[in-house]
Amino acid sequence: MPTAPSIIVFDVNETLSDMSPMAQRFADIGAPAHLAKQWFAALLRDGFALAATGDSAGFAEVGAGILAPLLDAGGISHPGEAARRLAGSLGDLPLHADVADAVRSLRAAGYRLVTLTNGSAKVAEQLFAAAGILGAFEKLLSVEDAPNWKPHPSSYAFAAQACGARAEDMALVAVHPWDIHGAARAGLRTAWVNRDGGPYPSHFAAPDVVVSSLSELEAALR
Repeated sequence: MPTAPSIIVFDVNETLSDMSPMAQRFADIGAPAHLAKQWFAALLRDGFALAATGDSAGFAEVGAGILAPLLDAGGISHPGEAARRLAGSLGDLPLHADVADAVRSLRAAGYRLVTLTNGSAKVAEQLFAAAGILGAFEKLLSVEDAPNWKPHPSSYAFAAQACGARAEDMALVAVHPWDIHGAARAGLRTAWVNRDGGPYPSHFAAPDVVVSSLSELEAALR
């Protein structure tokens, strides 16, 4: 990056939250553990489809709507209730171990910190309050208040407007290459958190910086 951005925009689900416990939560109700990843991928797929057509719907609504028939097909009793409970449990997940210290360090270094999530701001609030870092964030932004889900350009424009900033003064931090691509196309700087050590897809716009942990982010942004 030519100059350091002044605002760091964090994706939340999977970037900050550790979603691995969801597999056990599925198993606890008698569903296959691997269904957790399948469900989340399908949730994003449908959200992207809505964004592509200029439409929108709430994350929890889409999540429960997709999950209920999956649970029903698996023979889970009261699938609608179970789907709502599982979809609503994202706010009870832990943060990745590197998140709290990195957030505090970035805030102390003078960065403005905000979120931009396809989920709800309430989930982010629950996660950060439990970890004692809620006060480090200036705004908890969600596409629920934007025209469309990420990676539609309107979602990143919404974040810039909400922060009273130019897109180029902001850096999106995410584990999802599709989010990095969307932010780059919208004019934001980008930082990819490569938590699993896999390759970055060549068909997406390359990130400005790559880190394996959020603990590396402050130095990388400089």
